[in-house]
Amino acid sequence: MPYITHADLAESPGALELAEVASDEHRAPVRAELLNAVLRGHDTSAWPAEDVAAAQSAVQRIDAAVGDATAMIDGYLAKRGYALPLAPVPGLVTAWCRGIARYMLHKNRRTMEATDRIARGYTDALRLLQQTADGKFSLGALDAVANDKLDARFECAPSVFSRRQLGAFR
Repeated sequence: MPYITHADLAESPGALELAEVASDEHRAPVRAELLNAVLRGHDTSAWPAEDVAAAQSAVQRIDAAVGDATAMIDGYLAKRGYALPLAPVPGLVTAWCRGIARYMLHKNRRTMEATDRIARGYTDALRLLQQTADGKFSLGALDAVANDKLDARFECAPSVFSRRQLGAFR
């Protein structure tokens, strides 16, 4: 089960960016309006069949990147003992999935890693996933694994003075 929906991806990073990076490299990019319609499950009957097929191929490439991102996330979370796949999916995990998949779709991007939003989103996701796997970061208030560790028990040495002993000082 992927941790991000097509509709989430249509919102961010958006159909325009996805059309640029997920289209077949040997053809003109899929029109963003068509890809948006396919991602959101809208009617595509007004578009030529060839264009719809190209958009569906782009969605397959997007799904492959999302699948890889989901598998990567599951790999980190399994180290910590989470029951997978996560249900419900915390918003933080959806954001990590978006950042990782987006980075994977931008495989031909050439920029400086330190200043690139896409690369920074990817590295931030991996850093937080590693911290989660190490038990240093939580998935939030509904995080069953991290909150199991919060079952605190307080123990102390037995009392030095009992009520009976203190009663002798009256």
